[in-house]
Amino acid sequence: MTTLWKVACQEDVYPGMWQRWYKNQCVAVGWAAVWDFKLNGPTRGGRGWSAARNALKEMKPGDYVVVALHGHRVGRIGEITGKAIDDAQWNPLVPPGPGLEDGEMGRRIRVRWDLTVGPDNQDLVVQLPPGNTFTSGELRPTISRIQSVPMDRLIVEMNDPSNWVSLLGRFRYEKALSDYIANYPNHLEDGLLPHPNSKIRERVFKDRTRLDVLLIDRLNNPVIVEWKQHAPSVQDVKQLRHYMKLLKEETAGQAPRGILVHGGAPKLIAAVVTEAKREPIVEIVSYGLDVTFKPSLVYG
Repeated sequence: MTTLWKVACQEDVYPGMWQRWYKNQCVAVGWAAVWDFKLNGPTRGGRGWSAARNALKEMKPGDYVVVALHGHRVGRIGEITGKAIDDAQWNPLVPPGPGLEDGEMGRRIRVRWDLTVGPDNQDLVVQLPPGNTFTSGELRPTISRIQSVPMDRLIVEMNDPSNWVSLLGRFRYEKALSDYIANYPNHLEDGLLPHPNSKIRERVFKDRTRLDVLLIDRLNNPVIVEWKQHAPSVQDVKQLRHYMKLLKEETAGQAPRGILVHGGAPKLIAAVVTEAKREPIVEIVSYGLDVTFKPSLVYG
């Protein structure tokens, strides 16, 4: 029987760590022996190191590892080919520096990535859909054995392009995206324009909430655009519908349209689709961030 392990990748603490794992064909954990975290015998450290130490000892060549990222996302699956986890084998992926005199992430488990599973692009990872996510007990430890999701089902989800999302995840560009939609609404839908009445466009509702962007379509219908960085929830749809109701009441005008723009995987869960189809209908579209670089021109 195939044994599948999860190793958490702390991209939020060590940016670029997943790319380092990918390049070096390994996953890694910390707890250096020089800090008195010993792999064998008496050691300092609490339950976290104790659980990780036991897991490190149990892992063996032929087992499989899936890289877990924040927000129910995963990177690749790899087969374990060897281990360099002994106290004397410390080889940090985070180089030594101020505050980290011995580096970090130095106990390595060598893997061979299965390049037939998951996105072809290293900038993309997999957003596991609801119903096929790991349990909290599996997610909490740095290393854990995965039993909640069979490996064959995990592979199916990882090979579904509708589950592929940017590694960047929660890039902080809330205002930039709102400004972009407000200034280039035709990129969202042909014929959309900023709402001409600034008092309505910048309106704070009576319950002190404020919509993200207010536009007007080619038929002069007001269009409320709300956006979320993550995959939409039922509550997100209800929130937008609430704004639609308030705008209709406070302006005594025609019923506005609502467009929910979201990040995350483009695949929607059934409950969200069902909620969005209720009257008044909420339209849902996904967005993607595409940044390109090219050499500057030099004159003279």
